[in-house]
Amino acid sequence: MPLASIPSPAEGVWHLGFIPIRAYALCIVLGVIVAVWLGERRWRARGGEKGTIIDIAVPAVIFGLIGGRLYHVITDWQIYFNNPLKEPIQALYIWEGGLGIWGAIALGAVGVWWACRRRGLSLSAVADTVAPGIAFAQAIGRWGNWFNQELYGSPTTLPWGLEIDPAHGGEPGVLYHPTFLYESLWNVALGFALIYLGRRFSLRHGRLFALYVAGYTLGRFWIEGLRIDPVGGIDHAVEFLGLRINQYTALALFVGALVYFWVTRNKTSEEVVVVHSDDDADPAHGADQADQPDPADLSDKADQTDEGGKSDQTDRAGQADQTGEPGENASVSETEPASEQAERASGQDAEPVPEEKNSR
Repeated sequence: MPLASIPSPAEGVWHLGFIPIRAYALCIVLGVIVAVWLGERRWRARGGEKGTIIDIAVPAVIFGLIGGRLYHVITDWQIYFNNPLKEPIQALYIWEGGLGIWGAIALGAVGVWWACRRRGLSLSAVADTVAPGIAFAQAIGRWGNWFNQELYGSPTTLPWGLEIDPAHGGEPGVLYHPTFLYESLWNVALGFALIYLGRRFSLRHGRLFALYVAGYTLGRFWIEGLRIDPVGGIDHAVEFLGLRINQYTALALFVGALVYFWVTRNKTSEEVVVVHSDDDADPAHGADQADQPDPADLSDKADQTDEGGKSDQTDRAGQADQTGEPGENASVSETEPASEQAERASGQDAEPVPEEKNSR
């Protein structure tokens, strides 16, 4: 027995009454929490609204879990549909382990795209923001493989070799490469590298996410080469030209990420981080209309008009007092014949005025 080794947990499931608490699920949930927390901080630092990444994470996680399980079942279909030890229904038992990161990222990206489209945000901006957090989430999630004693590597004599129980395929006295630990450490380093590169070079338009894909697949390629778990078969891994299925997937994505990074190297267009709603617009008029007067100004003008009207009426009344009452006499004198006016004038002059008529 080697002098040093990494023991595997004796239990991966604890029971809280009748409720099972699975370490595999806890690691995934913790990874999601860290990714969302970091994504929120980075998104707000970029000028985005609080809570955006939390909202986007909901469909992303749901789609990602479905995609990860689909990839696992498709590549390992014989385990569930051509194996007397497992029933087809167990393909749905996600808590037993088995999530393909390739499917999780692919279908999770569809969930992010859908959420960004509904909000009017740039998918590339969101992808760059969450890239480091995804790397850290994977680093945490890989510890679920340790609790399940799965996805370990080939035998090794290194002092950090991993002990595996016979119930999980291990042999007494044999240590195995802790590939979960290798990938976890690789992803932690990748996450910090992405944060540094993003700040140092202001990578935008999905280029930082492309570096995440390239960095992860680079590490996954050599780590996958150490693993001995069956992929594509019941008791063996399907290989082609000495490489496993996941290694070909890693190679294809690595090349695609580098191509995307190169093609978008000069892209400088604006990315939508904040969407302005209609409530932010001027409620008085549209963008193509002239400014409308303030109601307060209209009220002041109305008061001035009323005061001006009253002044005019007062002036007219004063003039009428000085010149005599125009009223009906003016209109009669203008329409009555001249002869009748003369007779009335002469009659008024000849009429005697009684003396002391009103004095008693």
